[in-house]
Amino acid sequence: MPVDLDPSNALAGELPAVKRSNGLGFGLVLLATAFWSTSGIFIRFISDGSAITPVGLAFWRDLTTFVVLLAGAALFKPSLLRVRRRDLPWLLGMGAISIGAFHVMWNTSVLVNGVSVSTVIQCSAPVFVTVMAWIIWQEPLTARKLTAIFMAFLGIVLISRLDQLQGMRISPSGLGVALLSALLYGSFSLFGKKLAGSYGSWTILTYVFGFASLALLPFQVTGTTPVWTLPSSVLAFFAGLVLLTTVAGFSLYTAGLHRLPASVASITSNSEVVFAALLSFVILGERLDPWQILGAALVVGGVSLLSAPGRKRARAASPTG
Repeated sequence: MPVDLDPSNALAGELPAVKRSNGLGFGLVLLATAFWSTSGIFIRFISDGSAITPVGLAFWRDLTTFVVLLAGAALFKPSLLRVRRRDLPWLLGMGAISIGAFHVMWNTSVLVNGVSVSTVIQCSAPVFVTVMAWIIWQEPLTARKLTAIFMAFLGIVLISRLDQLQGMRISPSGLGVALLSALLYGSFSLFGKKLAGSYGSWTILTYVFGFASLALLPFQVTGTTPVWTLPSSVLAFFAGLVLLTTVAGFSLYTAGLHRLPASVASITSNSEVVFAALLSFVILGERLDPWQILGAALVVGGVSLLSAPGRKRARAASPTG
């Protein structure tokens, strides 16, 4: 039986009783990260087949996602577009900061530091989320969470093979950009946790990607490739990036935030690295070496460490055992 998260209930001051399920929450977040892991494949094919820039692609991705979500809500359930006026600043912050500004800083970090360094530093986001959730939402900062963060981060370092980047130096400004990118990325979980109890995923994401598009608009320059001028084969990959990676991925992750603490959801999302590595192997023929396999095992182990107590509590609470 689906949970009713109609925002009209929230506007009336009454929220439905949501049955908490850590197992379902982990499943939603893991499925979201599986969809997110397709991003690199789609972006690579889009970039190889067109002259669109990374910033331009980010803008058109966010704008097209917003149009899809807005059209879906307008056609099938206009009430999804109703939000409290006092929640608009949170939605604006989530869109402009967690999506729009993050995309700008992420692209800058990749250009300044390179993909491997940026990716590893990006995965420090759960550290920011865990500490900030402890400060803001009073989520407990347990030894289990800290251990899971360490295992996941170490695994990501091994998968990214930083040991092959000997001699590379990161400037203070480059490091600052990368850390700010990670902080902005992690803020999605914090904003989402604030809003998830009042609105459904579709409502939140419609406003978030709308505000993200506005945030990215000033960064567009003359000569940016319009998405509709892309070759038909590239447009198919762009459609996959919007519908599968973005709409499905963010919807599932936001739904997972209904059932998991923000810090746990953020740490669990590190499993995206494992999914991305597997897809790269299957589709692009990129093979994992032994160290990368060990890294993948550490990421999976960290996620399993977080999920174990949730399953235990769910079994203990079940009247059927």
